[in-house]
Amino acid sequence: DLRTEIITADFGNSLRAATAAFRAALDAVASGSASQVLVTASDCRIGYPRSNYEQTFGDAAAALLIGNTAKSAVMVEGSYSLSNELYDVWRLDKDIYVQSWEDRFIIEHGYTENMERAVSALMRKQALSIQDITKAVLYAPTARAQQELARRLGLDVKTQLQDLLIDNVGITGCAHALLMLVAVLEQAKAGDKILVASYGSGCDAFLLRVTEKIEESRRDGRGVNGYLNSRRPLSDYARYLSYRGLLEPQPGEPFRLFPAATTSWRERNWAIRMHGSKCNNCGTVTFPVERVCYNCRSKDDFEEVRLSDKKARVFTYTLDNLAGRSDDPTVPQIGVEFDFRNARAYLLMTDCAPNEVKVDMPVEMTFRRLYEGAGMYNYFWKSRPIR
Repeated sequence: DLRTEIITADFGNSLRAATAAFRAALDAVASGSASQVLVTASDCRIGYPRSNYEQTFGDAAAALLIGNTAKSAVMVEGSYSLSNELYDVWRLDKDIYVQSWEDRFIIEHGYTENMERAVSALMRKQALSIQDITKAVLYAPTARAQQELARRLGLDVKTQLQDLLIDNVGITGCAHALLMLVAVLEQAKAGDKILVASYGSGCDAFLLRVTEKIEESRRDGRGVNGYLNSRRPLSDYARYLSYRGLLEPQPGEPFRLFPAATTSWRERNWAIRMHGSKCNNCGTVTFPVERVCYNCRSKDDFEEVRLSDKKARVFTYTLDNLAGRSDDPTVPQIGVEFDFRNARAYLLMTDCAPNEVKVDMPVEMTFRRLYEGAGMYNYFWKSRPIR
């Protein structure tokens, strides 16, 4: 029998998982128990075939680095949270598809009531009016619900309300509030005040202030617009169902070598961290890590170097028509040469059409799940064209 203002946190199974983790990171940094915390939010929800949720749900991930330094691009000036247990949109641990109650009940007694209450309380707490807000990031299940909430709060829908991204991304669950925030920060200027509010059996609301360091923080990132401009549409609905695991491809995938836990542990530095070995005698870099340098034959005289963040180009390739699945048979197998000391690696390529692969194509590394085997998910690095 606790007050609704009691802070609750679920970092793995809630629509507010991302903002709950964000709040926990802020508290950890403020208390001194951590100097920096990386908060990552990712979600993939599946709606019933031909349902509204199937059309409006999207997949996304977003990350924020929380710290207490003079280099911070954004300062958190205030927050407010409330919890209100409600069966509106949910999924049991054994469910594939998201379940929901009646839409009007969800919007009126769940979303609008909780969001309006939390945002209004935050404005009173900070002694601000809604007109002081430069941009409002309001999570919503629909564009109509978001705009109606904005009007009830007194926001100017045209100038203060951040686009919901529903038309080109979809509603991305727990990642959505952070995704919208990143989109706002791509255009923000020093001094802007940003309101962020997420919903899920309650609401987390934050007031942010943009600092003059914002320009430095977005120099190297692609951001939301960068990824949207380089997106690749799926060719058909059947492929979407197959990728979701809802429609099984024809059996007969290639034979796979199942890993052992001992081998995975022993090879974790090059298989997970993508470390290569740099010979201390001649400077040759090899991948994976090798005890003996192939160039000068020195043994056990090397240091490990990270290759995952290095740019590379296609050195040679082949299109393997037997390595893929029945619904996606052709797999580009690539020999890449890194910009770092001409190190080379043999990798699969992803996020491209096979006929687009060519020698000297710039590529980058991306960590992906390869397959399921031996009762575990198996991950490794792939290359992809620079987007």
